[in-house]
Amino acid sequence: MPHLIIEYTNNLKEEADIPKLLRTVNNTLLEHQDIIPIGGLRSRAIELSDYLVADGTEDDAFVHVTLKLGKGRSEEEKQDLCDNLFKAIEQHFSIIYQNRYLALSMELYEFTSPTYKRNNIHPRYKE
Repeated sequence: MPHLIIEYTNNLKEEADIPKLLRTVNNTLLEHQDIIPIGGLRSRAIELSDYLVADGTEDDAFVHVTLKLGKGRSEEEKQDLCDNLFKAIEQHFSIIYQNRYLALSMELYEFTSPTYKRNNIHPRYKE
């Protein structure tokens, strides 16, 4: 399971290099393979065309990242993972952040109820 969803405003599309961001966040998560199973990792980006930031008078932009995890990781593991992940996101957007109005945010969502899933990718990485 981990699922990572990046929502970003379409006024960032030309300068943000979203495919590179997806590789960056995936690589960052995979640095934590002790708690992130490679075969369950799903990262995706959703471009937003309908949004309003602040009072709508500027060409403001935002990126919001949601990391969804199943239960079972310690608070320390989750904190370390999220610290590293947010640092990678900040680095990716550092130049853009210096040159335009941009809000970056990230949340961790931990499932408390059972999830329903089926995945035949995991065995490929258990050899």
